[in-house]
Formats: sequence, structure tokens, C-alpha cells
Amino acid sequence: MNSFNNNQSAMSTSMANFLPGPMGRRSFMKMGLAGFGSLSLPGMLRLRAENPSAASDKKTAVIMVWKPGGCSHIDTYDPKPDAGSEYRGPFSTISTKVPGMHFTELLPMQAKIADKFTVLRSMRQTAGGHPAGSMQMLSGDPDTRDKPRPKFPDWMSVANYLRSKAGPRSNPLPINVAVSPLSNYSGPAYLGDAYSPFSVSGDPNQPNFVVPNIGLTDASEANHLNRRSTLRQKLDTLERSFDQAGELQALDEFETQAMTLLTNPKAKEAFDLSKEDDRTRDRYGRNSWGQQLLLARRLVEAGVEVLTSSLRGPLCGRVNNWDDHAVNHHVFDALRFRAQAYDQAVSALIEDIYERGLDKRVLVVVTGEFGRTPKISYQPSTGAGNASAPAGTRQPGRDHWPRAFSNIWAGGGIETGRVIGATDKRGEDSIERICTAGDFLSTIYHHLGIDAKNIFIKDFNGRPTPVIDQGNPIPELIS
Repeated sequence: MNSFNNNQSAMSTSMANFLPGPMGRRSFMKMGLAGFGSLSLPGMLRLRAENPSAASDKKTAVIMVWKPGGCSHIDTYDPKPDAGSEYRGPFSTISTKVPGMHFTELLPMQAKIADKFTVLRSMRQTAGGHPAGSMQMLSGDPDTRDKPRPKFPDWMSVANYLRSKAGPRSNPLPINVAVSPLSNYSGPAYLGDAYSPFSVSGDPNQPNFVVPNIGLTDASEANHLNRRSTLRQKLDTLERSFDQAGELQALDEFETQAMTLLTNPKAKEAFDLSKEDDRTRDRYGRNSWGQQLLLARRLVEAGVEVLTSSLRGPLCGRVNNWDDHAVNHHVFDALRFRAQAYDQAVSALIEDIYERGLDKRVLVVVTGEFGRTPKISYQPSTGAGNASAPAGTRQPGRDHWPRAFSNIWAGGGIETGRVIGATDKRGEDSIERICTAGDFLSTIYHHLGIDAKNIFIKDFNGRPTPVIDQGNPIPELIS
């Protein structure tokens, strides 16, 4: 706090210019609360009192399991056993618990609980690149060109923003949490970094896994935080002429919330996987994906409302994602390599949601940005590794395919054990009950109580911008 004392007079003369905009307020909070950790806790608790809440008071929640790179629909949820050998792949087809619904042999555990989720086989979007495809699915941006950063806020940030306006939370946990964060293709855009997720990185399966700066109990650390919190008291000595909107009172409130998150035992316990019994941890799978999804369940059960988890990393194969071009992976070896961990973790999450009575409140969505080409391609590998032959070896792959792909939906009070839509005989095009990225997002917003088409948020230029401007909730996926 010495730097604060040395510059107090300068701050008092320039404060009126410092506070008015969101960036100024965010920077202001960080001055006093810097050191709370790398997770930008005070930023997530930024001032948010401009408008009344636009979201429902019902605290529904969403867990989105993201498969970055795009999963082959033909080799998982939409098999085409009668297609030619250049399309169908090597995997046999298996029955599921739902009569007439078939998966490939890679998903035996999900097949056994297919009555607990619905498969949407007719997803379609229009962007063939990872950035643009992800932005369509996560924010509704219709642009087909790849951009380095999103132009529109993703649905997670929008939900965080709107629900934050309902007022102070009694729950110490953040609204928006990412367990293994998504990529730069998502983000809050013009909402500001304060509405980014509380990011949890690292491998939850490691015995020494901890989330930094949650539920601190060490006395010296607590004293350090208390010294930081004296910013509010220092502010009391400054002129109040700039505080026309009661900003300082709000700063007090959000500083208190940040301190609560850092010191509240409930927050610490929610992130502590050791509280789960060994049988439950085994059920999800003793690997990073299994423990990520177990942590996701713990967090929504404890009050987190928006939870994303990206299934990436070494469990995917050599290039750490689902982008199964022949130059990256032998596509079929890659699918085999990751199938057991994926099948087990997702089936455990869905079963757990129902067994713990969360199925009405919590919607689970499992998807990626697109599917993979129905026609198999062959290219030389660019490197040896898990699911990839030595460099130069010709191997099979599937490329980007936004015209048809599948995702699965569970919980949320929806009717399950059904298939929505269909693709053609080769899996090349969605032909029945075609659903767009706008429909996908509208469905998620509907579950969260957000009337997305009729809510407008000001963009960087101050223009009211609709949350999404196309698409409708998918009737079969709303309660």
C-alpha cells in the first residue's frame, strides 16, 4: 500500500477521470486488490449496477463439455454402416438402451444410458475454420471468416453479465467457471474481462492439484489480504465529490465478495475433489477428463451457474485436440485412443446429474464446433506420437465439416431417450430438423431464463446489440 500512500494526493485530483468507465473501475479495484491471485477475482466482481436484472430468478445452470477441434459424428453418434468404405470407417455399430438409436462401438457406456440424454444429429453451421466455427457456436457470430478474437460475447459471458445484475450473491462461488478453459475463440468481447470465467487450469487428477487462492487458511496469507483490503478505508479519506453514483459503496460490496471467495470454507470445499469418495472418482475415471467433469458436477451443485470444460490435452492424442486431419492423427487410432476416457467421463456426469436430483435445474450439453468430413482422406503424418504414425507415413484422417454434426443434451428437464434430426446416407448434410448455431444458443439461453432475442447490450460503440439475432429454442430440448 506504500505506492497508494505516496500517490494519494495525485489520485484525489484525477479520480473523476479515473472511475467513470468500466475499465477505470476495473483498474481501480485491481490497485487495492492486486495480489489476490491470477484468477482476476475482483475483476469478476466488478461494478454492475447499471440496469435491472434481465435474467430469471430461477438459478438454473448449464454444464457445457467442449470437444475442441470437432468430433467425427459418423464414428460416434451418427454411424453410417451402409455407406461405402471410403466413408463409413472401421467401427461396428451397437444398439443403445433406446430402441432404434445406434452408436458406434466406441461409446458402450453412453449406449447403456441413452435413455438419459437426447442426440441432436442435424446440427449445422457455416464456418469451416476453428475460430469462426467456435465463435458461431459460442456467440452466434455469423461471420465465416476466422478472427483472432471474438467480436461478440460468448453465451457464458452474457449469462454471467445478466445474472450478475440481479444483485449481490450470497453464494461465495463465481457464476461462471471454466474447468480447463476454452480457447481464445471465446470470450466476453465488449462486456469486458470482468465477465470472463473464473479459470481453473491444471490436471484435477494429480494428487497435488489445488486451485490457487481459494479458501485461504494460512494466517500470514490472511493478514496479507487484510492489509490489501485497507483500500476501502484509505478511500474514506479522499474527497467524495466524484462519487455521484455511489461507486465507493459498491466498491466496498465487491471487495467484500472477493474476500469472501478467498476465505470462505464453502468455496474451498467446492473445489476440493478429495471430498469425493474413491468410488465416485473411479466412476468418472482417474484421468484429467474424468476429474474435470466430476469437479464440474461439484461446482454446479455448490451454486456455479455457468460451467464449461474443454476435453483437450494428452488424452486426445499427439496434437492435444480433436482435430483429426491425417497430418495430425490417424483418425481411427485417435478415436480409439480417447474413446474410453471420453465415454466414461460423460456417462458418469450424466448419470450423476440424475442420481443427485440436479436434472431439472442443470442442463448438460456435449459438443464441438463442427464434425469431420464423411469422406476419409489420406495424407502423410507430420510427426510420431499417440495416435499418429512416424512423420511421412500415409495415414487416414477426416477434415473440418460444418454441414452436419451431432451433439448430446441431458438434464434441463427435457424429454430424453430420443433422436432429433437426421443426416443423409453418407452423413454429408443435415436433411431433417436442421438446427443452426442460433438455435443451439437460443436453447441454452432459454434454459437459463434469458429471452435472448429481446435483450440488448451496448457494444463498444454504445450501440444496443441483441444477445443473438437469429435462431429459436429447439422445441424438443426445452422443458
